[in-house]
Amino acid sequence: MARRIVVLPGDGIGPEVAAPAIEVLNAVAPGELEFEEHVFGGASIDAHGVALTDQTLAACRGADAVLLAAVGGPKWDSTDPSRPRPEQGLLGLRKGLGLFANLRPVRPVPALYDASPLKHEVIDRTDLLVVRELTGGIYFGEKTRDEDSASDACVYTRAEIERIARVAFGAARSRVSSVDKANVLETSRLWREVVRQVHGAEFPNIELEHVLVDNAAMRLVAAPRHFDVILTENMFGDILSDEAAMLTGSIGMLPSASLGGDGPGLFEPVHGSAPDIAGNGEANPLAMFLSGALMLRHGLSLGEQAAAVESAVDRALAGGLRTKDLGGDATTAEATQVVLNHL
Repeated sequence: MARRIVVLPGDGIGPEVAAPAIEVLNAVAPGELEFEEHVFGGASIDAHGVALTDQTLAACRGADAVLLAAVGGPKWDSTDPSRPRPEQGLLGLRKGLGLFANLRPVRPVPALYDASPLKHEVIDRTDLLVVRELTGGIYFGEKTRDEDSASDACVYTRAEIERIARVAFGAARSRVSSVDKANVLETSRLWREVVRQVHGAEFPNIELEHVLVDNAAMRLVAAPRHFDVILTENMFGDILSDEAAMLTGSIGMLPSASLGGDGPGLFEPVHGSAPDIAGNGEANPLAMFLSGALMLRHGLSLGEQAAAVESAVDRALAGGLRTKDLGGDATTAEATQVVLNHL
């Protein structure tokens, strides 16, 4: 029986990278996947007045996995708190599916070392994973706004910290670097205390270090090879994972997985909707392909097919494939065909 995948193309270049990703997935797992598309983000605001409809959320809950391309764009930007924004759909989806753990692997490909702004010797052999808490913190705290002031509450509970810490320790090979701002923030002091307790009680064989977020940001570009698993709260993880993306030379290269309990996972590229190049046929689809590979592995337990996609992408790059963001001129369609040829 085919696995049901809900595809959310979203906005900007989203539909342009979603369609070839479906093509690649059908090629690597013929007859095993069934795709169902739904509008989401800005496209959903235009069609239904909200970024995430109840019908789309219900379809996602009933799927085996959810594959998201990108959301947002200047068309829907507003400082008016009463107006819907595309990003609200993403937050609603994470909350509605109980997706509390965001996994972002960062592994620069040797064929692309020249595309990175950092020296070869700095990024060589970097292979790290950012584990970001996804449903708590300042993004979900109570918000207030009047004419002269605004506030965003940052709240974390012990249970929220414990469950994300277990994900990080479970994924680590040797070390977890827990990132906080414990010299200033009370939430970070609780974070540090709970992470230390989970480590001592359940994962004493994994090394644990505590790193202040500003120091972590510096070390990511100075010595990224130091990191194995970076564990951090929602906002810090959002910022650090985008910084880490540049180790690969382009944010267009990184996939991510958002996982929760027993329900479907959400798989998406780290890059945004890139409205400035939407419609030009030059979007880099490789992060979308790699997000599909993460879906195959972590969402559907199809490890061999996942490895085939990742290998095809690596060999395409080693063979000289370069999209515009990587300093070349390959179009989305050309990049897709090269990867298909390597499958």
